[in-house]
Amino acid sequence: MNAVTATSAEREATSLAAILAHFAREGFTRCEPRLLQPAHVFLDRSGEDFRGRLYLTSDGSGAEFCLRPEYTIPVCLDYLASARAGDPAAYAYGGSIFRAPEHGATGDGEFLQAGLESFGRPDREAADAEILAASLDAAAAVGATALKVLIGDAGLVAAFLERLEMPPVWRRRLAAGHARGQRISDIFAAPERNGGSEQSGVLAALTKVDPSDARRLVEDLLSIAGITAVGGRSAAEIAERFLDQATLAEGAGVSNETRALAETFFAIEGAPESASAAMRRLAADAQLDLSAALDAFDARAEAISARGLTIHEIRFSASFARHLDYYTGFVFEARHSSDGAPVIGGGRYDRLLKTLGAASDIPAVGAAIWIDRLSPSARQA
Repeated sequence: MNAVTATSAEREATSLAAILAHFAREGFTRCEPRLLQPAHVFLDRSGEDFRGRLYLTSDGSGAEFCLRPEYTIPVCLDYLASARAGDPAAYAYGGSIFRAPEHGATGDGEFLQAGLESFGRPDREAADAEILAASLDAAAAVGATALKVLIGDAGLVAAFLERLEMPPVWRRRLAAGHARGQRISDIFAAPERNGGSEQSGVLAALTKVDPSDARRLVEDLLSIAGITAVGGRSAAEIAERFLDQATLAEGAGVSNETRALAETFFAIEGAPESASAAMRRLAADAQLDLSAALDAFDARAEAISARGLTIHEIRFSASFARHLDYYTGFVFEARHSSDGAPVIGGGRYDRLLKTLGAASDIPAVGAAIWIDRLSPSARQA
């Protein structure tokens, strides 16, 4: 290890220790999950494409394990295995995570990360504000001041999409595209057709008849062909998927007014107070009931202000999303500059713990700090 690397490593270790000490003073209990984690937990949520980012091994029975690629899920699993499962609990963590560099990237695949997870609190907006403030204060304590904070709200987006008049397949497409950070114009663009002109003609024809009649027609054609299942899907499921493709290919069921409404909503950004006012005007004009979601949005902004943060310096964007599908509400990132990599990132994920074995949904919110990005001159990978 050369002198420069040693100095950098020592600086990061000192920052990590200071951040963990800050979290301890704030009342967060230290939790340090095992380095070796069951690989399927991460592959089930991120897909097989994520396999290339994991450092994998297996035991004598063939079960796959991986070096810890992140902290949130391991901390969730430890919480669920504890006597406090289901009750309010607040944890801090800090140590190494391991992700192989993406194709073409360089690096050793080991990163220092610290963070917080809060479970079981019914006062969601106050818990959101606590996590945001605690993570920003911890970063500031080691010199990362004046970070630019961008916030979003996956719950508000979900409430908006639920009230739009459009086929479910388009609603799912918009939700998935938003979560991936796609532009609304790209989401609305008709997907490329994999089939030839004959298949395209069938897809177009199916959008011109009643959906129930179209579904029965596809099921009958599959039955005549002797097809009962493909890839584990029943004939009914195949028919539903075929009709979804037809709807997307033709843009069926989405009026110009609905498309314009969605584009207007996702273009809203600015200080939370002005953004809330803009969303309330849009909801009133379009006769959409977003009052509960917007009341929660305003309550969170008030809770953030009560934590001593300057709320008008925080920027909200309706189109902002963190690229993980388990977020259900408040999301945020903090950067040194608007085009830099996140130094802090987090959000609310109320439904994740049930997928990990909880009997029911448990309120949860957390944040992670990338130790190697605390300095403005640090790597931005």
